[in-house]
Amino acid sequence: MSVASLKLLVKNAQQVIVICNNGEKYVTKGDGDIDIHILHNASVVVGSDGLIKAVGPADAIEREYMHASFNSVIDATGMCVLPGLVDAHTHPIWAGDRVHEFAMKLAGATYMDVHRAGGGIHLTVERTRAAGAGDLLASLSGRLERMRRAGTTLVEVKSGYGLELPTEMKMLEVMEEARRNLPVAISATYCGAHSVPKGKSMEEATQDILQVQLPALKVRMAAGTLRVDNIDVFCEEGVFDVASTRAILQAGKDMGLNANFHGDELHPMNAAQLGAELGALAVSHLEEATDEGIAAMARAKTAAVLLPTTAYILRLRQPRARAMLDAGVIVALGSDFNPNAYCCSMPIVMHLACVNMRMSMAEALVAATINAAYALGRSHTHGSLEAGKHGDLLVINAPRWEHLIYQLGGHQELIRYVVVKGDIVHDNDKTLAL
Repeated sequence: MSVASLKLLVKNAQQVIVICNNGEKYVTKGDGDIDIHILHNASVVVGSDGLIKAVGPADAIEREYMHASFNSVIDATGMCVLPGLVDAHTHPIWAGDRVHEFAMKLAGATYMDVHRAGGGIHLTVERTRAAGAGDLLASLSGRLERMRRAGTTLVEVKSGYGLELPTEMKMLEVMEEARRNLPVAISATYCGAHSVPKGKSMEEATQDILQVQLPALKVRMAAGTLRVDNIDVFCEEGVFDVASTRAILQAGKDMGLNANFHGDELHPMNAAQLGAELGALAVSHLEEATDEGIAAMARAKTAAVLLPTTAYILRLRQPRARAMLDAGVIVALGSDFNPNAYCCSMPIVMHLACVNMRMSMAEALVAATINAAYALGRSHTHGSLEAGKHGDLLVINAPRWEHLIYQLGGHQELIRYVVVKGDIVHDNDKTLAL
């Protein structure tokens, strides 16, 4: 073994939370409780290619690599090592803010009340259309940094605050720039069907997406100037109906994009069944999913991306996580970070999932790692600490991994290191010393 091939050694951790160790693409409840694979007094080795080379008992790793040199060494004695967290649903590219709408919602306004009053997505669309790409990139970079400090190392990023070709392309270009230059993995989603633009009908908006936006995106993808992974539609009463949603998602699938869309949030739209029918990778929200929709998703292996922050902020009925888990659905989590649900922290999301959706801590951690990676088509590279996967991990200054969920809002002090592909991208000791 060449000594130059090694980037990072994390040694002597009290716990290494592997999650799964047999190449599983996802973890479901099955007949018993969800179980996660944990090693005690263990170490992790990452090579110069940023991929995990070895995970195992500390003494065995020390013997095997005793003559190797490392660019960085982390002594994790008394600490826990976990996979980097995966945020499976975010909207972090936008201009302006909507802080005033929080007061409206506290006074009783519903999501659609705000929307009809000219706020919500429409307000953000106006600001984002007017913003320059450089300003959007700067704000996105800051938001991704906050997510990374909270332990997120793979994040789904949506467009959708343009609703017309120039701004949607501008948002995707900003996403591409961030993907190439920032130390975080990005799964890029085209979400031109996030809302119906002012002055257009749903039918007109659908045709614009099918005849103008998607063909232009196809050209850019073929030329290699944009890399897009997923296609999203807000399937909702008063936004895009099931027929339009099906047409847009199928057109995206025909271009090689994964169907990964908003459904059954405010009204039961049978979006869960639609996702299963289309072989969608994931459906998000699902506060109003039916028993039939849940069963269909379980059969189709379509992931349910649940967003406890959104249900909490909008005072919606919580997604039925327990029914989904018991039915064998692949349950994932996302922050839904956006101007309406301003939360960058997957530890807080996991805490809310446990308290409000009655998930166990193990279920929440699986949902924020391997299952969230599956919802983005990345469980072969992310979501667990297995040889050959990206060396993305976090080290927490606690003797048990559960502290990451138990300590509500305490992750700022709890997370000691965040590592992306073997590079230490956040060192909390240095941050606190500034």
